[in-house]
Amino acid sequence: MNPTSFRPRRRAVVAAAAALPLVGLAACSSDTGDGPDLGGGSDGGGEGSAFADVIASGPVAADDAVAGSAWATAIKEKDQLIRGGTVANQVFSLASTTGGQPTGFDAGITQLLAKYILGEGGEEKVEYIDTTVETRETLVQNGTVDCVIATYSITPERLEVIDFAGPYYLSGTAVQVRTEDAESISGPEDLTGKNVVTQANSTGIQAAEEFIPDYDASLVQTLPDNESCVAALKQGRADAYVLDQGVLLGNSAADPEVTVVGEPFVDDPYGVGLAKDAEGAVDFVNAFLQEIIDSGAWEKLWTATIGEVMDTEAPEPPVPGELPS
Repeated sequence: MNPTSFRPRRRAVVAAAAALPLVGLAACSSDTGDGPDLGGGSDGGGEGSAFADVIASGPVAADDAVAGSAWATAIKEKDQLIRGGTVANQVFSLASTTGGQPTGFDAGITQLLAKYILGEGGEEKVEYIDTTVETRETLVQNGTVDCVIATYSITPERLEVIDFAGPYYLSGTAVQVRTEDAESISGPEDLTGKNVVTQANSTGIQAAEEFIPDYDASLVQTLPDNESCVAALKQGRADAYVLDQGVLLGNSAADPEVTVVGEPFVDDPYGVGLAKDAEGAVDFVNAFLQEIIDSGAWEKLWTATIGEVMDTEAPEPPVPGELPS
């Protein structure tokens, strides 16, 4: 176990980004595509919605900036950005039910990046490849995807095999329970002797080991994906689900039977996963992130997506290039 992977949460910096409680969310099923109105309109990304307005106002890189990055040049030459991730998270990246582009914070970062590289209309030239926590590094390393933007926590272990641009968002590991159990479980300190589920190869495993008192590995089950973990929680096979708050927020937005309790207890900085041999990729993406932060697009995107389910003002953006040590 690498103790540098996790640090006690820096509340002064990130409390606004992760503060609970959530505002009232629409009661809905995760398989309907319904959920909080992210950006206005029934699909959240329709013409004139707040989300669509953010993407429409996104910057386009100068030709010499693209030419200075072999990674960006290759994307421009093929006229397409291939992003690894998911389109099943209500808050960060959700597929459209009407044939439009996915919506959510990660989806917005993706579309803004595509427009930045490919120019006007580039946001529509994204191929979305589904990834899991077990396949992300492999798909980045073998070139199947140009990048992974998927609530992807930057850790020292992952930095050994891939590169990261960012961070572009500061989240944290949190606890999700059945809504009926929210009064008896308020954080990891209440999970001693309880059955816990998390995703395989995720930061939730080490977080559970470090923060659950009298940790018992036999009570922690790892499953391959978010859907399996939510099912285990709802079916009573687990008492709590420990994972990054960004994923858990999407679950709560989609399903009133589960809720996030307490505050995040471990820093989880999200980054853009890139191949180590992707020449010029990290610097290019960091410059892009800094530009959307400086222009106010980052804050507007947060407001149109995460801000729809958080009872707080937009947080201070992280500094691209400041990676965990």
